[in-house]
Amino acid sequence: MPPKKAPEEVKNNVVAFGRVRKNLKMGCVGLPNVGKSSLFNLLTEKSNPAENYPFCTIEPDEARCAVPDDFLCDLWKPPSMYPAYLQVTDIAGLIKGAHKGEGLGNAFLSHIQAVDGMYHIVRAFDNDEVLHVDDSIDPIRDLSKSYALLFLLPDMLEKDQPVRDGTWTSAEIELINEKMQLITTKPTIYLVNLTMKDYLRQKSKYLPPIAKWVTEHGGFPRDIIPFSIEFEEKVNKMTDDPAALEAFYKDSKVKSRLDKIVTEGFTKLGLQYYFTAGEKEIRCWTIQKGCLAPQAAGVIHNDFERGFIKAEVVSYADFYSLCEGGKSMAPIKAAGKYRQEGKTYVVQDGDIIHFQFSELMPIKSVRG
Repeated sequence: MPPKKAPEEVKNNVVAFGRVRKNLKMGCVGLPNVGKSSLFNLLTEKSNPAENYPFCTIEPDEARCAVPDDFLCDLWKPPSMYPAYLQVTDIAGLIKGAHKGEGLGNAFLSHIQAVDGMYHIVRAFDNDEVLHVDDSIDPIRDLSKSYALLFLLPDMLEKDQPVRDGTWTSAEIELINEKMQLITTKPTIYLVNLTMKDYLRQKSKYLPPIAKWVTEHGGFPRDIIPFSIEFEEKVNKMTDDPAALEAFYKDSKVKSRLDKIVTEGFTKLGLQYYFTAGEKEIRCWTIQKGCLAPQAAGVIHNDFERGFIKAEVVSYADFYSLCEGGKSMAPIKAAGKYRQEGKTYVVQDGDIIHFQFSELMPIKSVRG
């Protein structure tokens, strides 16, 4: 008898776990009163209550925020512009027994299970005027507590390892996705909320131990984004006064982290986008990483996938560097960077694509 094949291993569980669709959600989680609702309001330009007491948020709220990218829109200035969006959900604070459905009940668990990734907000500032559920500031204690409350699989708890970081076969991942809906399969970004003073000096006594804790629990340094609600709210108040904002940035020597938080969340979910561009419209189309050209065309319309012939492609970076400030593809073609791709082409993040379709199709091509 031939030897049995070894189980197939999936090396990137962050993308393999979860629901495969284009409108994935990031949820804001953490202990009560760490800045979740304030961050949600800043990201989504909403004005939900964000008061100085635990459990100000009870029911989750969902909104979307645009993934920042202005170059093509500023260049083409079309009548219609459709950016890519990230869905974000504001979830009530974690409490003891939350993983068993205590506190807000099983509805609380369903709120977290309904998102595909997590912004784990951690408080890293001392301020007696801002209440803390444990009456003292200790980010490592808070991280450990939140981490334990989110776990649903005991054998992974014993290993102190999220389910997403285990070694699984495709069949096992499919079973976990379908039957178990484990919270620890969800990719996580750790957002460390600093005082404005610490953010301006880009230094905090809490950051080194937080980084150590994250890397010891399956994360990477890139999964940590220091930011400051205090700083971001000040910036937000100046959005209608560009001159004052520019002067503030010049004086402070640091920028807002909101764009990075959005783009990192989008990327962490295994999402990317490509553009169709024309005189009338610039549009971003959200796809999964690894998507082939026909599948990417199918995001526009199912018929486009079935009738796919080829894709005329220029990378975002090539267009940016070669367009000479104009809309024409002539300089890109002259540089040999405008190419034709077939059915096996894996669409890259930021590609600008012109699809062509079968003559049997009602529509032969689309530019935007």
